[in-house]
Amino acid sequence: MASSSPIIQLFLLLLTLFFATPNVSAGHHRRIASHNYRDALTKSILFFEGQRSGKLPPNQRMTWRRNSGLSDGSAMKVDLVGGYYDAGDNVKFGFPMAFTTTMLSWSVIEFGGMMKSELGNAKTAIRWATDYLLKATAQPDTIYVQVGDPNKDHVCWERPEDMDTQRTVLKIDRNHPGTEVAAETAAALASASLVFKKSDPAYSKKLLKRAIRVFAFADKYRGSYSDGLKSYVCPFYCSYSGYQDELLWGAAWLQKATRSRTYLNYIQSNGVTLGADESDNTFSWDNKHAGAKILLSKAFLVQKVQSLHDYKGHADSFICALVPGVPSSQTQYTPGGLLFKMDNDNLQYVTSTAFLFVTYAKFLTKSHTVVNCGGAIVTPRRLRTIAQKQVDYLLGDNPLKMSYMVGYGSRYPRRIHHRGSSLPSISAHPGKIDCGSGFAFMHTENPNPNILVGAVVGGPDEHDHYTDERSDYTQAEPATYTNAPLVGALAYLAHSFGQI
Repeated sequence: MASSSPIIQLFLLLLTLFFATPNVSAGHHRRIASHNYRDALTKSILFFEGQRSGKLPPNQRMTWRRNSGLSDGSAMKVDLVGGYYDAGDNVKFGFPMAFTTTMLSWSVIEFGGMMKSELGNAKTAIRWATDYLLKATAQPDTIYVQVGDPNKDHVCWERPEDMDTQRTVLKIDRNHPGTEVAAETAAALASASLVFKKSDPAYSKKLLKRAIRVFAFADKYRGSYSDGLKSYVCPFYCSYSGYQDELLWGAAWLQKATRSRTYLNYIQSNGVTLGADESDNTFSWDNKHAGAKILLSKAFLVQKVQSLHDYKGHADSFICALVPGVPSSQTQYTPGGLLFKMDNDNLQYVTSTAFLFVTYAKFLTKSHTVVNCGGAIVTPRRLRTIAQKQVDYLLGDNPLKMSYMVGYGSRYPRRIHHRGSSLPSISAHPGKIDCGSGFAFMHTENPNPNILVGAVVGGPDEHDHYTDERSDYTQAEPATYTNAPLVGALAYLAHSFGQI
């Protein structure tokens, strides 16, 4: 899993240049690809195998990982084995896990046809999450939304395979609602049902049926999960934006998955109340408004659902706030050209925005339309160029000439904030490394012994600086929801440059 030799890197570069003729029909006219997007795509999906919890399959490719969390759920006498650890710790947070699942699914829905040999791996990554979400939603009007107490987990530095902290199980129900996590879970199940519609119709139907039930629960029993579970979910995945965005987002996915008039009527009746016309221009695990606008604009632009006409305007407003140089632009970029939202895990906003840009460009191209930003016309090609520039920065076209994807290129972060990656593997060190002993490894300057291939770290600061210090979780910690939208953007770029 170590980085490629210089000879192999040169060979890959030559291949990239040879196959870099763009697909003009896709709207790309650049002559030469800056990067091997196919390699990055492969690695961005492989990363999810390093985040797996539960019993690992025989074909596990990230071989330094082993089984973990095999008794998860037992505290409440339920089976919650499986799913993903969100980032560099050993907690399973249901809110970001559901968003990760939705974005992986959306990546496949829009760009799966371009993924070729990676499509199977992407669907496997989605199914690892949905199998878990089905377990978490097995009981009506109840969702198990978390396994593990982050306050206790974070005072330990241990491998997931060695976990001995209490595996606290948290749930929401009628009396303790959690609308945002319930609606996001519904979105995850509904979007995944579209992914498996042809390849596994029975599984697809099961996912959709559950999504319908979970959304009804989310909508009927309203309340923020941050209120009832505050000490466990805040400040880690506190819902800062409220739950209106998730209700709109969840309804949008159910409308897409069911084609039912029920959800279309719901969106028409409740869209404005749920914030459809709010001017927030950040798309993340917490705030889904921008994603819902882009998704619903497709129904109008491509499927000609006239009643969703306003969502073209809502989506355009989001785009115009982010495109540099137009009158309505409100977004900061670093001197090196990176979209910059905040210090903590900024690259999650870069990958989610890049995905929305290439996706909206696809819808605009199909409908032969553009975006008008106060008189400045933004074409689909311009959106794709901006998205490509952001991805290229992430992959190494930046002032430090450093890839922020572990295992991609010759220079990438070596000391990521990730327990499993930074501690010796089970095969290298079979003996248990307990809660406190792991900090000796955490505080060393040595590179991580296990390469978490494909992991995208939090990234540089507003001045393009990056320290590669394991203790700096704001810059050095990877997360599943950073990678998930990147999968779609990379699939598009790999295809448009003839690499896949």
